[in-house]
Amino acid sequence: MIYLDHNATTPPAPQVIAAMLPVLSSLWANSSSQHGPGQDSKRALAAARATVARVLSCKPVEVIFTSGATEANHLAVRGLLAKAPPGRQRVLFSSIEHAGHLKLARALADSGVPVDFLPVLADGRLDLSAAAALIGPDVALASLMAANNETGALMPVAEVAELTKAAGALLHVDATQFIGKQPFQFSSCGADAVSFSGHKLNGPKGVGALLLRHGTALAPQTLGSQERARRGGTENLAAIVGLAAALELLGDVSVEAARVARLRDQLEAGLIQALPGTFVWCQSVARLPGTSYLRFGQLSVDVVLQRLERLSVAASSGAACSSGGSEPSHVLTAMGVPADEALAAVRLSLGRTTTAEEITAVLTLLPPLLAPLLQEDMLTAP
Repeated sequence: MIYLDHNATTPPAPQVIAAMLPVLSSLWANSSSQHGPGQDSKRALAAARATVARVLSCKPVEVIFTSGATEANHLAVRGLLAKAPPGRQRVLFSSIEHAGHLKLARALADSGVPVDFLPVLADGRLDLSAAAALIGPDVALASLMAANNETGALMPVAEVAELTKAAGALLHVDATQFIGKQPFQFSSCGADAVSFSGHKLNGPKGVGALLLRHGTALAPQTLGSQERARRGGTENLAAIVGLAAALELLGDVSVEAARVARLRDQLEAGLIQALPGTFVWCQSVARLPGTSYLRFGQLSVDVVLQRLERLSVAASSGAACSSGGSEPSHVLTAMGVPADEALAAVRLSLGRTTTAEEITAVLTLLPPLLAPLLQEDMLTAP
């Protein structure tokens, strides 16, 4: 199988699995227990936290382990909002946030919280002029993804951080797609809170973290003494150790990013040359190195994915949790893309295990399957 769905999830690295196995077999005691085995687990937890802090350039006290990015996002938005002063209760989300995060936005609005959405331009970039107009003295926080999970477009986190700081508001960033694919340092990113998940960077599922700027008030959403009383529940030590191992494996992220970007560019150039009518969204803006969001004329995404499946190529129509639906991508809709074009969107996402040989195989095998369909599509088009 050729796996081109790394934005959905990534295969756990062998070193990650190797790091987790001893924890599952030997360090299974509760890290809150005072006996010897419990203290061994506590030390392993502290070591993993220190590794996360070192790799991501933050303080260990700023790391709150969660079950993943979704929980971290909810904890950040609800927890920061609960501590906001009475005159600051409005929350801003970008219009292209992950579908799960937009559900949180709608839930807040349904409960009476004033919610507004930051629009994007036709090329997928955040509309900074609109953001500047919306970020005012009544805003508690803005929540913005660092990179879009469908198009790969990078968001102007530093610029939005300046706007929120000037307005006295907080900034939460969902860096789920960003960390591990682009250089990142919490100490200098400008955000007050950052969420991410282990399974997007060749770590295990079921674990993530919220990085919270030291001294920032946060109301816990699950009560308990763990994580300095900010997130209750016994820590998933094996997964946390796996997350730390995955982060430590990243090394110089810029080197791997350059390699993956070359493969992505090769893939896009080859498909555009071999299949007239191929279009790539956000190709002209800064984007993640491994993300290619494209359409082949107006061929149905289901037809394209079926052909890819015949070639044992794993891909998707967009976000994994919303793929397979009959509705056009909310991201492309926010960009003003017509519904018929949005319904043809296919996401090919590359990662650390993607090889040049795999890209060559796709370029060799896919065009002969799609070319006749494209010709037929053009002949029948009105």
